[in-house]
Amino acid sequence: MNRSRLSALTASALLVLGPALTLPVVGAGSAAAAPVSSAESAESVESVTPSAQLPRPTGPHAVGRSTLHLVDADRPDPWVPSAGPRQLMVSMYYPARPGTGGPTAPYMTAEEARHLLELRAPDSTVPPEVISGVRTWAHTDARPVHGRFPLVVLSPGFTFPRSTLTGLAEDIASRGYVVALVDHPYENAGTTLPDGQTLPCAICDEFSSIGGATVAGSRAKDVSFVLDRLTGRHPAWRYARVIDAQRIGMAGHSIGGNAAAATMAADPRVRAGANMDGTFFAPVPATGLDGRPFLMFGAKGRALDGTWDQAWADLDGWKRWLTVAGADHGSFTDVPFLARLAGIPDAEPLPYERSLALTRAYVTAFFDLHLKGIPQPLLDGPSPANPEVTVRLP
Repeated sequence: MNRSRLSALTASALLVLGPALTLPVVGAGSAAAAPVSSAESAESVESVTPSAQLPRPTGPHAVGRSTLHLVDADRPDPWVPSAGPRQLMVSMYYPARPGTGGPTAPYMTAEEARHLLELRAPDSTVPPEVISGVRTWAHTDARPVHGRFPLVVLSPGFTFPRSTLTGLAEDIASRGYVVALVDHPYENAGTTLPDGQTLPCAICDEFSSIGGATVAGSRAKDVSFVLDRLTGRHPAWRYARVIDAQRIGMAGHSIGGNAAAATMAADPRVRAGANMDGTFFAPVPATGLDGRPFLMFGAKGRALDGTWDQAWADLDGWKRWLTVAGADHGSFTDVPFLARLAGIPDAEPLPYERSLALTRAYVTAFFDLHLKGIPQPLLDGPSPANPEVTVRLP
Protein backbone atom coordinates (compact mmCIF):
# COMPACT_ATOMS: atom_id res chain seq x y z
CA MET A 1 0.00 0.00 0.00
CA ASN A 2 1.29 3.46 -0.84
CA ARG A 3 1.12 4.90 2.68
CA SER A 4 2.22 8.42 1.74
CA ARG A 5 -0.57 8.78 -0.77
CA LEU A 6 -3.10 7.35 1.66
CA SER A 7 -1.93 9.78 4.35
CA ALA A 8 -2.31 12.71 1.99
CA LEU A 9 -5.84 11.70 1.12
CA THR A 10 -6.65 11.20 4.79
CA ALA A 11 -5.35 14.62 5.76
CA SER A 12 -7.20 16.44 3.02
CA ALA A 13 -10.51 14.60 3.00
CA LEU A 14 -10.61 12.73 6.33
CA LEU A 15 -10.82 9.46 4.44
CA VAL A 16 -9.19 6.18 5.39
CA LEU A 17 -9.18 3.13 3.19
CA GLY A 18 -10.22 1.13 6.20
CA PRO A 19 -9.19 -2.10 7.88
CA ALA A 20 -8.96 -5.48 6.29
CA LEU A 21 -10.30 -8.53 8.06
CA THR A 22 -10.55 -12.26 8.22
CA LEU A 23 -13.93 -12.94 6.68
CA PRO A 24 -15.43 -16.32 5.80
CA VAL A 25 -17.20 -16.51 2.46
CA VAL A 26 -20.96 -16.42 2.92
CA GLY A 27 -22.93 -19.05 1.05
CA ALA A 28 -25.14 -18.15 -1.89
CA GLY A 29 -28.83 -17.48 -1.45
CA SER A 30 -31.83 -16.06 -3.32
CA ALA A 31 -33.14 -12.51 -3.58
CA ALA A 32 -34.42 -10.24 -6.38
CA ALA A 33 -34.04 -6.90 -8.46
CA ALA A 34 -35.60 -4.74 -11.20
CA PRO A 35 -35.12 -3.98 -14.89
CA VAL A 36 -31.71 -2.60 -15.71
CA SER A 37 -30.19 -0.13 -18.07
CA SER A 38 -27.41 -0.85 -20.54
CA ALA A 39 -25.00 0.19 -17.77
CA GLU A 40 -26.17 -2.75 -15.69
CA SER A 41 -25.75 -5.06 -18.67
CA ALA A 42 -22.16 -3.86 -19.03
CA GLU A 43 -21.59 -4.58 -15.36
CA SER A 44 -22.92 -8.10 -15.76
CA VAL A 45 -20.44 -8.85 -18.51
CA GLU A 46 -17.46 -7.47 -16.62
CA SER A 47 -18.05 -8.99 -13.17
CA VAL A 48 -17.10 -12.52 -14.07
CA THR A 49 -15.14 -14.15 -11.26
CA PRO A 50 -16.94 -14.08 -7.91
CA SER A 51 -14.43 -14.30 -5.07
CA ALA A 52 -16.48 -13.56 -1.97
CA GLN A 53 -20.00 -12.56 -1.00
CA LEU A 54 -21.39 -9.76 1.11
CA PRO A 55 -23.25 -10.78 4.29
CA ARG A 56 -26.87 -11.76 3.73
CA PRO A 57 -29.46 -9.02 4.22
CA THR A 58 -31.36 -9.42 7.49
CA GLY A 59 -34.87 -8.29 6.52
CA PRO A 60 -37.86 -10.40 5.45
CA HIS A 61 -37.90 -9.26 1.82
CA ALA A 62 -35.96 -10.44 -1.17
CA VAL A 63 -34.13 -7.52 -2.82
CA GLY A 64 -34.22 -6.21 -6.35
CA ARG A 65 -31.94 -3.78 -8.11
CA SER A 66 -32.10 -1.62 -11.19
CA THR A 67 -29.72 1.06 -12.41
CA LEU A 68 -30.61 4.56 -13.57
CA HIS A 69 -28.60 6.97 -15.65
CA LEU A 70 -29.92 10.47 -14.93
CA VAL A 71 -28.91 13.62 -16.80
CA ASP A 72 -29.63 17.10 -15.42
CA ALA A 73 -29.91 19.13 -18.61
CA ASP A 74 -30.24 22.35 -16.60
CA ARG A 75 -26.96 22.01 -14.71
CA PRO A 76 -23.44 21.76 -16.16
CA ASP A 77 -21.15 19.32 -14.44
CA PRO A 78 -19.67 21.27 -11.50
CA TRP A 79 -16.21 19.70 -11.76
CA VAL A 80 -15.74 19.18 -15.51
CA PRO A 81 -17.94 21.76 -17.28
CA SER A 82 -16.62 20.64 -20.66
CA ALA A 83 -18.30 17.25 -20.04
CA GLY A 84 -21.71 18.89 -20.50
CA PRO A 85 -24.77 18.36 -18.28
CA ARG A 86 -24.38 16.73 -14.87
CA GLN A 87 -24.73 12.95 -15.14
CA LEU A 88 -25.54 10.65 -12.23
CA MET A 89 -25.62 6.88 -11.85
CA VAL A 90 -28.12 5.59 -9.30
CA SER A 91 -28.65 2.03 -8.08
CA MET A 92 -32.25 1.43 -7.00
CA TYR A 93 -32.79 -1.29 -4.38
CA TYR A 94 -36.29 -2.35 -3.37
CA PRO A 95 -38.34 -5.16 -1.78
CA ALA A 96 -38.89 -7.75 -4.49
CA ARG A 97 -40.98 -10.84 -5.06
CA PRO A 98 -39.01 -14.01 -4.28
CA GLY A 99 -38.22 -16.18 -7.25
CA THR A 100 -38.44 -13.38 -9.79
CA GLY A 101 -35.58 -11.73 -11.58
CA GLY A 102 -32.35 -12.82 -13.14
CA PRO A 103 -28.81 -13.24 -11.81
CA THR A 104 -27.52 -11.38 -8.79
CA ALA A 105 -26.57 -7.80 -9.58
CA PRO A 106 -22.87 -7.10 -10.14
CA TYR A 107 -21.00 -5.25 -7.39
CA MET A 108 -19.19 -2.84 -9.71
CA THR A 109 -17.60 -2.91 -13.15
CA ALA A 110 -14.06 -4.16 -13.64
CA GLU A 111 -13.06 -0.67 -14.80
CA GLU A 112 -14.49 0.88 -11.64
CA ALA A 113 -12.53 -1.67 -9.62
CA ARG A 114 -9.35 -0.93 -11.58
CA HIS A 115 -9.71 2.81 -10.94
CA LEU A 116 -10.41 2.19 -7.25
CA LEU A 117 -7.33 0.01 -6.81
CA GLU A 118 -5.13 2.48 -8.68
CA LEU A 119 -6.31 5.35 -6.50
CA ARG A 120 -6.55 3.72 -3.09
CA ALA A 121 -4.23 0.69 -3.27
CA PRO A 122 -1.73 1.39 -6.06
CA ASP A 123 0.73 -1.26 -4.83
CA SER A 124 -1.84 -4.05 -4.76
CA THR A 125 -1.29 -6.86 -7.27
CA VAL A 126 -4.87 -8.10 -6.96
CA PRO A 127 -6.70 -8.20 -10.32
CA PRO A 128 -9.66 -5.78 -10.55
CA GLU A 129 -11.97 -8.76 -11.13
CA VAL A 130 -11.44 -9.85 -7.52
CA ILE A 131 -13.14 -6.62 -6.43
CA SER A 132 -15.72 -6.35 -9.21
CA GLY A 133 -16.59 -10.01 -8.76
CA VAL A 134 -17.85 -9.64 -5.19
CA ARG A 135 -21.22 -11.38 -5.00
CA THR A 136 -24.28 -9.47 -3.91
CA TRP A 137 -27.81 -10.57 -2.95
CA ALA A 138 -30.03 -8.30 -5.06
CA HIS A 139 -31.27 -9.75 -8.34
CA THR A 140 -31.81 -7.93 -11.60
CA ASP A 141 -35.14 -7.90 -13.42
CA ALA A 142 -37.14 -8.80 -10.30
CA ARG A 143 -40.66 -7.53 -9.75
CA PRO A 144 -41.34 -5.37 -6.70
CA VAL A 145 -43.73 -6.52 -4.01
CA HIS A 146 -47.06 -4.74 -3.73
CA GLY A 147 -47.23 -1.66 -1.59
CA ARG A 148 -45.57 1.71 -1.10
CA PHE A 149 -42.35 2.14 0.86
CA PRO A 150 -40.27 4.96 2.32
CA LEU A 151 -37.34 6.12 0.20
CA VAL A 152 -33.80 6.33 1.63
CA VAL A 153 -31.09 8.06 -0.41
CA LEU A 154 -27.49 6.96 0.25
CA SER A 155 -24.39 8.98 -0.67
CA PRO A 156 -20.88 7.44 -0.45
CA GLY A 157 -17.64 8.89 0.87
CA PHE A 158 -15.30 11.04 -1.20
CA THR A 159 -13.24 8.97 -3.69
CA PHE A 160 -15.40 5.88 -3.07
CA PRO A 161 -17.91 4.58 -5.64
CA ARG A 162 -21.50 3.98 -4.63
CA SER A 163 -20.91 0.23 -4.50
CA THR A 164 -19.04 0.63 -1.19
CA LEU A 165 -22.45 1.09 0.50
CA THR A 166 -23.99 -2.01 -1.10
CA GLY A 167 -23.97 -4.06 2.12
CA LEU A 168 -26.06 -1.37 3.82
CA ALA A 169 -28.30 -0.63 0.82
CA GLU A 170 -29.32 -4.26 0.35
CA ASP A 171 -30.16 -4.62 4.02
CA ILE A 172 -32.28 -1.46 4.20
CA ALA A 173 -34.24 -2.60 1.13
CA SER A 174 -34.78 -6.05 2.63
CA ARG A 175 -36.48 -4.35 5.59
CA GLY A 176 -39.10 -2.60 3.51
CA TYR A 177 -37.55 0.49 1.92
CA VAL A 178 -36.69 1.73 -1.52
CA VAL A 179 -33.05 2.80 -1.59
CA ALA A 180 -31.48 5.19 -4.10
CA LEU A 181 -27.70 4.71 -3.92
CA VAL A 182 -26.14 7.65 -5.78
CA ASP A 183 -22.78 7.93 -7.52
CA HIS A 184 -21.39 11.46 -7.86
CA PRO A 185 -19.12 11.34 -10.95
CA TYR A 186 -15.67 12.91 -10.91
CA GLU A 187 -15.73 12.75 -7.08
CA ASN A 188 -14.91 9.05 -6.85
CA ALA A 189 -12.32 6.70 -8.31
CA GLY A 190 -14.46 5.86 -11.32
CA THR A 191 -18.07 5.82 -12.53
CA THR A 192 -19.09 3.67 -15.49
CA LEU A 193 -21.78 5.15 -17.75
CA PRO A 194 -24.22 3.18 -19.92
CA ASP A 195 -22.00 3.63 -22.99
CA GLY A 196 -19.18 1.79 -21.21
CA GLN A 197 -17.10 4.92 -20.56
CA THR A 198 -15.69 5.11 -17.02
CA LEU A 199 -15.31 8.66 -15.73
CA PRO A 200 -12.19 9.09 -13.58
CA CYS A 201 -11.88 11.20 -10.46
CA ALA A 202 -11.31 14.80 -11.50
CA ILE A 203 -11.05 16.39 -8.04
CA CYS A 204 -9.53 13.68 -5.85
CA ASP A 205 -6.30 15.68 -5.51
CA GLU A 206 -8.10 19.00 -5.13
CA PHE A 207 -10.35 18.42 -2.13
CA SER A 208 -8.53 20.90 0.12
CA SER A 209 -8.58 23.70 -2.44
CA ILE A 210 -12.21 23.11 -3.45
CA GLY A 211 -13.43 22.73 0.11
CA GLY A 212 -15.69 20.13 1.67
CA ALA A 213 -18.57 22.59 1.98
CA THR A 214 -18.57 23.08 -1.79
CA VAL A 215 -18.59 19.32 -2.40
CA ALA A 216 -21.39 18.75 0.11
CA GLY A 217 -23.41 21.57 -1.45
CA SER A 218 -22.97 20.09 -4.92
CA ARG A 219 -24.13 16.72 -3.66
CA ALA A 220 -27.22 18.33 -2.17
CA LYS A 221 -28.08 19.54 -5.68
CA ASP A 222 -27.44 16.05 -7.05
CA VAL A 223 -29.81 14.50 -4.52
CA SER A 224 -32.57 17.04 -5.04
CA PHE A 225 -32.41 16.30 -8.77
CA VAL A 226 -32.62 12.57 -8.06
CA LEU A 227 -35.71 13.17 -5.92
CA ASP A 228 -37.25 15.22 -8.73
CA ARG A 229 -36.71 12.35 -11.17
CA LEU A 230 -38.02 9.69 -8.80
CA THR A 231 -41.10 11.46 -7.44
CA GLY A 232 -42.14 13.85 -10.23
CA ARG A 233 -45.03 13.48 -12.66
CA HIS A 234 -42.93 11.53 -15.15
CA PRO A 235 -40.52 9.49 -13.03
CA ALA A 236 -37.34 8.05 -14.50
CA TRP A 237 -37.76 4.70 -12.75
CA ARG A 238 -40.36 2.25 -14.03
CA TYR A 239 -41.22 1.09 -10.48
CA ALA A 240 -41.46 4.57 -8.97
CA ARG A 241 -45.04 3.80 -7.95
CA VAL A 242 -43.70 1.86 -4.94
CA ILE A 243 -42.10 5.03 -3.48
CA ASP A 244 -43.98 6.90 -0.77
CA ALA A 245 -42.83 10.45 -1.53
CA GLN A 246 -44.07 11.67 1.85
CA ARG A 247 -41.50 9.51 3.66
CA ILE A 248 -37.99 10.32 2.42
CA GLY A 249 -34.75 9.99 4.39
CA MET A 250 -31.06 10.26 3.56
CA ALA A 251 -27.85 8.84 4.97
CA GLY A 252 -24.28 9.08 3.83
CA HIS A 253 -20.72 8.17 4.67
CA SER A 254 -18.04 10.81 5.21
CA ILE A 255 -18.73 13.74 2.85
CA GLY A 256 -21.92 11.89 1.92
CA GLY A 257 -23.01 12.17 5.56
CA ASN A 258 -22.32 15.90 5.52
CA ALA A 259 -24.31 16.02 2.28
CA ALA A 260 -27.28 14.49 4.12
CA ALA A 261 -27.39 17.52 6.42
CA ALA A 262 -26.74 19.92 3.52
CA THR A 263 -29.57 18.33 1.53
CA MET A 264 -31.96 18.62 4.47
CA ALA A 265 -31.04 22.28 4.87
CA ALA A 266 -31.92 22.91 1.21
CA ASP A 267 -34.72 20.42 0.53
CA PRO A 268 -37.69 20.01 2.92
CA ARG A 269 -38.69 16.74 1.24
CA VAL A 270 -36.00 14.90 3.23
CA ARG A 271 -37.61 14.22 6.58
CA ALA A 272 -34.72 12.48 8.41
CA GLY A 273 -30.95 12.28 7.93
CA ALA A 274 -27.89 10.41 9.15
CA ASN A 275 -24.18 11.21 8.96
CA MET A 276 -21.87 8.19 9.16
CA ASP A 277 -18.48 9.51 10.32
CA GLY A 278 -18.33 12.60 8.14
CA THR A 279 -16.94 16.00 9.09
CA PHE A 280 -19.57 18.76 8.85
CA PHE A 281 -17.63 20.86 6.35
CA ALA A 282 -20.98 22.45 5.47
CA PRO A 283 -22.31 23.19 8.96
CA VAL A 284 -25.81 22.53 10.17
CA PRO A 285 -27.59 25.90 9.97
CA ALA A 286 -27.54 27.81 13.24
CA THR A 287 -31.34 27.75 13.08
CA GLY A 288 -31.34 23.94 12.85
CA LEU A 289 -33.18 21.70 10.40
CA ASP A 290 -36.76 22.75 11.12
CA GLY A 291 -37.04 20.20 13.91
CA ARG A 292 -36.33 17.23 11.65
CA PRO A 293 -34.46 14.27 13.20
CA PHE A 294 -30.78 13.63 12.61
CA LEU A 295 -28.44 10.78 13.56
CA MET A 296 -24.69 11.29 14.10
CA PHE A 297 -23.04 7.86 13.89
CA GLY A 298 -19.26 7.68 14.02
CA ALA A 299 -15.96 6.32 15.30
CA LYS A 300 -14.34 7.49 18.52
CA GLY A 301 -12.22 10.04 16.69
CA ARG A 302 -15.33 12.15 16.09
CA ALA A 303 -15.11 13.24 19.73
CA LEU A 304 -12.12 15.33 18.60
CA ASP A 305 -13.95 16.78 15.60
CA GLY A 306 -15.23 20.20 16.61
CA THR A 307 -17.70 20.25 13.73
CA TRP A 308 -19.63 17.44 15.41
CA ASP A 309 -19.88 19.40 18.66
CA GLN A 310 -21.21 22.39 16.73
CA ALA A 311 -23.66 20.28 14.74
CA TRP A 312 -24.90 18.66 17.94
CA ALA A 313 -25.55 22.08 19.42
CA ASP A 314 -27.35 23.38 16.31
CA LEU A 315 -29.59 20.38 15.62
CA ASP A 316 -33.08 21.38 16.78
CA GLY A 317 -35.02 18.13 16.48
CA TRP A 318 -34.72 14.54 17.68
CA LYS A 319 -31.01 13.70 17.71
CA ARG A 320 -28.56 11.02 18.77
CA TRP A 321 -24.76 10.82 18.73
CA LEU A 322 -23.60 7.21 18.50
CA THR A 323 -19.93 6.30 18.97
CA VAL A 324 -18.60 2.89 17.90
CA ALA A 325 -15.54 1.62 19.77
CA GLY A 326 -12.97 -0.12 17.56
CA ALA A 327 -14.32 1.46 14.37
CA ASP A 328 -12.35 3.55 11.92
CA HIS A 329 -13.54 5.83 9.15
CA GLY A 330 -14.28 3.03 6.69
CA SER A 331 -16.05 0.76 9.18
CA PHE A 332 -19.49 2.06 8.15
CA THR A 333 -19.02 0.80 4.59
CA ASP A 334 -17.82 -2.25 2.62
CA VAL A 335 -14.31 -0.76 2.49
CA PRO A 336 -12.85 -3.14 5.15
CA PHE A 337 -14.10 -6.08 3.09
CA LEU A 338 -12.53 -4.71 -0.10
CA ALA A 339 -9.29 -3.94 1.75
CA ARG A 340 -9.01 -7.56 2.76
CA LEU A 341 -9.58 -8.67 -0.83
CA ALA A 342 -6.92 -6.21 -1.96
CA GLY A 343 -4.43 -7.75 0.49
CA ILE A 344 -4.23 -4.77 2.86
CA PRO A 345 -3.45 -5.85 6.47
CA ASP A 346 -6.02 -5.46 9.22
CA ALA A 347 -5.52 -2.21 11.13
CA GLU A 348 -8.54 -2.02 13.42
CA PRO A 349 -10.03 -4.40 16.00
CA LEU A 350 -13.64 -4.31 14.74
CA PRO A 351 -14.19 -7.00 12.08
CA TYR A 352 -16.16 -6.13 8.97
CA GLU A 353 -19.06 -8.46 9.69
CA ARG A 354 -19.51 -6.85 13.09
CA SER A 355 -19.19 -3.26 11.88
CA LEU A 356 -21.66 -3.92 9.08
CA ALA A 357 -24.12 -5.55 11.49
CA LEU A 358 -23.97 -2.52 13.79
CA THR A 359 -24.33 -0.07 10.91
CA ARG A 360 -27.29 -1.95 9.52
CA ALA A 361 -29.00 -2.20 12.91
CA TYR A 362 -28.67 1.43 14.00
CA VAL A 363 -29.22 3.15 10.65
CA THR A 364 -32.33 1.11 9.93
CA ALA A 365 -33.61 1.61 13.48
CA PHE A 366 -33.32 5.35 12.93
CA PHE A 367 -35.38 5.23 9.74
CA ASP A 368 -37.87 2.75 11.22
CA LEU A 369 -38.52 5.26 14.00
CA HIS A 370 -38.78 8.39 11.90
CA LEU A 371 -40.15 7.16 8.56
CA LYS A 372 -42.32 4.28 9.80
CA GLY A 373 -43.15 5.38 13.34
CA ILE A 374 -41.95 2.14 14.92
CA PRO A 375 -40.55 2.64 18.46
CA GLN A 376 -36.82 1.84 18.69
CA PRO A 377 -35.50 1.33 22.25
CA LEU A 378 -32.12 0.58 20.65
CA LEU A 379 -31.69 4.32 20.12
CA ASP A 380 -32.52 5.33 23.68
CA GLY A 381 -29.45 4.08 25.51
CA PRO A 382 -26.76 1.41 25.81
CA SER A 383 -27.52 -2.11 24.60
CA PRO A 384 -25.97 -5.19 26.28
CA ALA A 385 -25.95 -6.83 22.85
CA ASN A 386 -23.92 -3.97 21.37
CA PRO A 387 -21.27 -2.99 23.94
CA GLU A 388 -19.23 -1.22 21.23
CA VAL A 389 -21.87 1.50 20.84
CA THR A 390 -22.17 4.51 23.14
CA VAL A 391 -25.39 6.49 22.85
CA ARG A 392 -25.37 10.21 23.62
CA LEU A 393 -28.78 11.71 24.33
CA PRO A 394 -29.80 15.40 24.25
